[in-house]
Amino acid sequence: MSYMALYRKWRPVSFEDVKGQDPVVQTLKNQITSDRIGHAYLFCGTRGTGKTSIAKIYARAVNCEHPIDGSPCNQCASCRAILEGSSMNVVEIDAASNNGVENIRDIREQVQYPPTEGKYRVYIIDEVHMLSIGAFNALLKTLEEPPAYVIFILATTEVHKIPITILSRCQRYDFKRISLETIADRLRELTQAEQIQAEDKALMYIAKAADGSLRDGLSLLDQCVAFHYGKLLTYENVLDVLGAVDSGVFSSMFNAVIEGRTKDCITQLEEIVIQGRELGQFVTDFIWYLRNLLLVQSTDDAEGLLDMSEENLKQLKEDSTKTDGNTLMRYIRVLSELSNQLRYASQKRVMVEVALIKLNRPSMEPDMDSVLQRLKQLEAAVEDLEAGGFMPKAGMPPQVGMLPANAGTQGAQPQMAAIPVQAAGTPGVPSGNASEAAGIVPPNQVSLPPAQLEDLNLIRNEWAKIIRSAGGSARACFRDTVVEPGGEGCLTIVFLDSMSYDMGRRPTVIGQLEQLVQDNYGKSIYFKTRLAGRGERLDTIYVTKEDLEDKIHMDITYED
Repeated sequence: MSYMALYRKWRPVSFEDVKGQDPVVQTLKNQITSDRIGHAYLFCGTRGTGKTSIAKIYARAVNCEHPIDGSPCNQCASCRAILEGSSMNVVEIDAASNNGVENIRDIREQVQYPPTEGKYRVYIIDEVHMLSIGAFNALLKTLEEPPAYVIFILATTEVHKIPITILSRCQRYDFKRISLETIADRLRELTQAEQIQAEDKALMYIAKAADGSLRDGLSLLDQCVAFHYGKLLTYENVLDVLGAVDSGVFSSMFNAVIEGRTKDCITQLEEIVIQGRELGQFVTDFIWYLRNLLLVQSTDDAEGLLDMSEENLKQLKEDSTKTDGNTLMRYIRVLSELSNQLRYASQKRVMVEVALIKLNRPSMEPDMDSVLQRLKQLEAAVEDLEAGGFMPKAGMPPQVGMLPANAGTQGAQPQMAAIPVQAAGTPGVPSGNASEAAGIVPPNQVSLPPAQLEDLNLIRNEWAKIIRSAGGSARACFRDTVVEPGGEGCLTIVFLDSMSYDMGRRPTVIGQLEQLVQDNYGKSIYFKTRLAGRGERLDTIYVTKEDLEDKIHMDITYED
């Protein structure tokens, strides 16, 4: 006997063999057991979800002499005749090639004659949406009031193309896409039955590539097994056959895009082309990778939404912290537009390279998403400069050019004026008395216990990095803040404007900062917030008691 494809060999022959369509199966079985059989059914859903298979099983079940819990026995004369295709009671029609009015007229003439054996004559019209308008009109009356022994089962993948007059005359059943786990489990069963050795990771990728279609999954498995017949089917073998790319490549490509390494992006794409990977599939898989990153960013329980290994999930979580949701959505938009264009493109590689350059250079696009990303890049650059000491940070002592009106003490709120002055050593100003000549009052120095000073200095030095890691709205509202001591194990965040204060003092935002400090620095620090007073000095220098005593040469007493 000649070889039979897996999807044909393992086509379900009973309701129990059907996978992933439990609600539909249970409803049809109940109709048979309760003898409440309808005259017209509409099965709609994506390809490979079991519409035609269930229609054939139902046709055998209604004519079965000894049904078992609503399922056909597949042993009686009627079931065997239908299975062999010799029964006159089941008529299968492909509407894609028999879509004219004359074809429907033939059906109308045939339904006048009752079945010679069995209870029902079943007409299965596949791809019914391909019928012409005239054919639909010719079917209307027969579909509404057929003889008691006639059952119509219409199957389609595009239910929106069927006239409402047809829909209203049928019981509609929507077939859902089959889940990844269900397809993978079925593939494992078949490989064991066929004595095919395959890695679980390879079967999982085939199930993912099937995209909710069990038939597509079986066809892809058949293709991969044929290419590596007699050998262990590995994950790398599946990638070779399907022209796909490993998930690690997407992580590497994403990091290159985020960091603006255009050359590395083009180099990685060249390697993909050399390996013979299909560029359309690469773009589609990259979009899904970015989608997964967006889900990890946007939801608290991403594990329940993503079917992947712990290793891949860990990599996703790590990559998701490297950018924000708006940037990811811009990447997805650019690549989605590219995916539509690749279908008709003659130079696919060039178009993919241009898209990667667009991702690296938002200035090439005039839309709002690109402008926002450019602003974020500028903000990050400024923050890096501040962290490196090339620009004055918030809370640092005033440099030359800032003229405080009064030094005051800690907690006082003197006025502060900013006027241009000459630096020490500038001609016309004696270097030893530069501050006095310019009218600058040095910042106040306050001593702190060593433990408090250590925490304060740590957070002040890392403040730009902390708020950058917080991301989102936290980065904006904490930009011009100052950190000052608030007590043992406590620091106070001082806001300069009321709008940022209202956003930053929210418990969720403060809790996020405290968690970041705990995770990254191992410090359990409690943050308080306050709004700076008008003209308040925020340039206080904090030192230890010993350092302060060395500078002023006197003992310091603390008041209760």
